[in-house]
Amino acid sequence: MKSKKPVVPFEQRIEIVRSIRYVDEAIPESHWEQKREDIHNYGASVFGIGEDWKGKFDDLSDQVKVVYLPRTDGISTTEMKRVLSAFDERHVGELKRTLDSISQIVKELS
Repeated sequence: MKSKKPVVPFEQRIEIVRSIRYVDEAIPESHWEQKREDIHNYGASVFGIGEDWKGKFDDLSDQVKVVYLPRTDGISTTEMKRVLSAFDERHVGELKRTLDSISQIVKELS
């Protein structure tokens, strides 16, 4: 498991993933070993994960198609953190409300 703190909270990230038209199910992970169990229980045909994990889940290919998704060009978490660190509490609140609105719009458009 990575020990980096995400810029966008898990609840918002999973809602964004769930709202993608090609995603049938986004399954929260409570422990590392549950992947095989989830693939079986949900009848998954594809397991998608970021390319920074490339090769780490090849062993699942006996059950499911493993797809390593490329990073989004032009999106830098380091840059986002740098910009956000300059924000005061009021700006952070405004940004959170904006992200919540965007998340809701994406969900409604799906």
